[in-house]
Amino acid sequence: MTQLTRELLDSSGPLLLVPDAVLLREGVADDHAVVVADGSFRAVGPAGELTRTHPGLHAVRLPGHLLMPGFVDAHHHLTQSFGSALAFGEPSEIFRRVWVPLEGALDEEAAYAAAKLAALEALRGGFTTVTDAGTRADVDVEVVASAARDAGIRCVLGLVCNDVTGDPASTAGPSTAGPSTAGDSTAGESASTAAVLERAEKHLARYAGDPLIHASLAVSIPEAATARTLHRTARLAAEAGAIVQIHVNEHLAGVERSLVRHGLRPLEHLHSIGALGPQLLAAHATLLTPRELTLLADTGTAVSYNPVASAWKGNAVAPATAMAERGIRFGLGTDGTRGDGFRLTDAAEFAQRIAYGLATGDSSCGAGWTWLEHATAGGADAVGLGARTGTVAEGLAADFLLVDLATPELALSRDVPWELVRRGNRDQITAVFVGGELRLWRGRPAGWDGPALVRQAAELARAAVEKAPITRVHPTSTAARRGSVAR
Repeated sequence: MTQLTRELLDSSGPLLLVPDAVLLREGVADDHAVVVADGSFRAVGPAGELTRTHPGLHAVRLPGHLLMPGFVDAHHHLTQSFGSALAFGEPSEIFRRVWVPLEGALDEEAAYAAAKLAALEALRGGFTTVTDAGTRADVDVEVVASAARDAGIRCVLGLVCNDVTGDPASTAGPSTAGPSTAGDSTAGESASTAAVLERAEKHLARYAGDPLIHASLAVSIPEAATARTLHRTARLAAEAGAIVQIHVNEHLAGVERSLVRHGLRPLEHLHSIGALGPQLLAAHATLLTPRELTLLADTGTAVSYNPVASAWKGNAVAPATAMAERGIRFGLGTDGTRGDGFRLTDAAEFAQRIAYGLATGDSSCGAGWTWLEHATAGGADAVGLGARTGTVAEGLAADFLLVDLATPELALSRDVPWELVRRGNRDQITAVFVGGELRLWRGRPAGWDGPALVRQAAELARAAVEKAPITRVHPTSTAARRGSVAR
C-alpha cells in the first residue's frame, strides 16, 4: 500500500485520485475516482472506468480517505479576526461596540494580516470558499482580496454600499408617507449616493476573470442604505450575476426600528422596494414570520444560517429545517466565530434540535445529509457560485477535501453523512484543494509560512485592540470567576 504523501498530491499536472469513497450530490459512492486538471474536475466516476480511460495518468491511491466537496462559509467578516476573542459573553448588536471600532483601527498591513489569518483558519477547517460581507476598515478592498488570494482560498468579496450618514441604527420617527419606494429619499440620505452606486458598478467589474475572487455588494443593515441604493444594488448584482449581502432580521431591536420607521419588518421593507430576489443573501434571518418565509420562498431569496453566531450573541435560531422543507435557498455561515466546517454542520443540526426538534419530538431534524448539503452545494448556490463549486462533479472547480476515515471517530461509521456532521472535525482533514491546487496539508498551508503569519498577526492584533475604542460589557472569564467567588 502506497503511503500518502504531500509530494503525490502537489502536482502542476493532471491528477487521477482514487480514494476509498467520494461524497457526491446523491450520496457516498464507493470505489469512485476523480480526474483533476486545469483547476476543475475533468472526470468523476467508477475508479476502474477512469483508470482505463486515462491510461497516461498515474493513479494516486488514497487509502482510508473520503474525497468530499469543500465547505462554503456563506457569511464571514475576514477583517474582524483580530477581535474573535472579544465576542465571548457579549450581548447582541456588538458591531457598534466592538467591530466598528476595531476595523476602524486597522491600517493596510493590519487589514491584510487579519484577512489572511481568517482565511488560514477557514482552510484549516475545510472551507474552500468564504463569503466576506465587506470590511469597514479604511482600506481598498483589494487588500482583502490579496489576502484571500495569497492564502489560496476562494472568496466572494463584498463591497460595503452604505449611503446613510450618521448612526443608521438609531431610532427614527415613523414615515408619514408610508412604506418607502425605490425612488424615495429617506432620513439621513447622503449626497454620495451616486458615488456609492458608481463604486458598486466598478467593483462588480473589477474581478471579472479572477480565478479566486468573486465580487459582490453588501449593505450592513437595511437602515444603512437609502431605498434607492437598496433597489439599485439589487438590480446591479442581478445583472452581473452577483449577490448583495445584507444583515436582515437578525436582532429584535432591528426589527422594531424598521417597524417604527417604515411600518414594515426589515424583510418586508426590502420586498416593498424590490430588493428581494435570487441576488439577495440575507445574513442571519433569525426572526422570521410565516409571511416572511413565504416571501423568501416566492422570491428565491437566499439566507445564510449562522447557528454558532446565534448561540454566541444570544440571537434567535433561524428556522432552517422549515426553510429546507419549503425549498428556501440557504447556506451555513460562521460569521467569523470559528473556522471549522464540521463543527459548523454539527451546530446547524444541534441548534435546530434544541430550538425546534425537542418541542415537537423531531428526532431527525433534517438528518445529516441536510446540513452537509447546505454547507457545500447549498452554500455555493446561496452565495452565487452554484454553477462553479460546491459539488464533486465534472466541469466544476476542484474545491475539495481529503478526509481521513481511519480515525476512532469515523472508522466504525455506518452512515457517513451523519457521522461527518456529528463526529467529524478539522483534525481529520488531510488535505484541502482549491481550484485544483493543494492549499493545505495536514493543517499547514502549502507554499507559504503559516506560523510566521500567526506571529505577525498576534503582534498587530494587540496594537489594534489597544488603539480601538472598544467597549465590552462582559469581563474576561477569569475576572468573572473572581467576582463570583467573592460573592
